[in-house]
Amino acid sequence: MPTVKCPTCNRPVEWSEASRWRPFCSERCKLIDLGAWASERNAIPGEAVTEDASASAKPEGSED
Repeated sequence: MPTVKCPTCNRPVEWSEASRWRPFCSERCKLIDLGAWASERNAIPGEAVTEDASASAKPEGSED
């Protein structure tokens, strides 16, 4: 079975149905990663969205 490194602690994790939290080694590592995304320590690079830009954008077919 192939193994991957846990994204949080770098422990080896077997990539199989038996590894319940894959790619994480445990629920704890999964929650640490989720917390990093929720607190915006992790982010996908891109342009910042301003309040004005999001308010003026209308979905297609909108007649407001």
